[in-house]
Amino acid sequence: MAVAAPFTRGIASRLADIPVRSVGTIGRGVLLAGAILKFSIKDTVRLRLPVAELLVQAWVLLRVTATPALLMAIPIGALVSVQVGGLVNQLGATSMVGAASGFGVIRQGAPMAAGFLMGGVAAAAIASDLGARQIREELDALRAMGVDPVRRLVVPRFLALVLISPLLCFVIIASAVSASYLIAVGVNGVTVGSFWMSFGSFARVIDVWFALGKTLVFSAIVGIVSALRGIEARRGPRGVADAVSSAVVLNVVCIVIANVTITQLTSMFFPAEVS
Repeated sequence: MAVAAPFTRGIASRLADIPVRSVGTIGRGVLLAGAILKFSIKDTVRLRLPVAELLVQAWVLLRVTATPALLMAIPIGALVSVQVGGLVNQLGATSMVGAASGFGVIRQGAPMAAGFLMGGVAAAAIASDLGARQIREELDALRAMGVDPVRRLVVPRFLALVLISPLLCFVIIASAVSASYLIAVGVNGVTVGSFWMSFGSFARVIDVWFALGKTLVFSAIVGIVSALRGIEARRGPRGVADAVSSAVVLNVVCIVIANVTITQLTSMFFPAEVS
């Protein structure tokens, strides 16, 4: 009993410390977001934004995410078409497959796929790069020279991710809708005209804007969380691996919460309508 008591108190202490550390992480993330916003605006106004570094980072992130985005979008569109096609065939409403593709893929599938893709591949690239620089003490060297690592390294990566996010969303929408169309027409026997007619009845231009807005929000979340985990990496290469893992997990959780919140708000103020 004497041995079990300290052990129990230690577990209770660690459990009680989790909310404190979580609040501290959120606070540091908010401060980092404020610093990124401040430096982005100031450097843009003063024409001191590192455009070359931004374009290099955008190309690097686009190169590692474009192909997975295409490969991820095709199964999403095919899955929507197969699942909905089987249901509507039983109901005798095969022409509604296009509506399901337009409504489901554009409003939910594309931004979520883009968010998870950025939260996985792009987050790993950003967190590993900044984490490796942290354990090599490059960030401390920049501070010693009077250079803010957030301004020099984090801001270009953040803006690069925000810059490529709409492109990823468009790639996923085009690929998923095309896959859904091919499955519906080639497998389920839906006519071309009925597919696009129902698609146009439910899919509106404002849905595309909402999808782009969601993707931009997700990219901002991924950029902040990944940069924070990277610059706080400790304990050598293992710390970098832990930073990458925690960045991916936190990004997925934050993206799901943000998606539910945004979806609820858009459903309240912009309910779905048939054109």
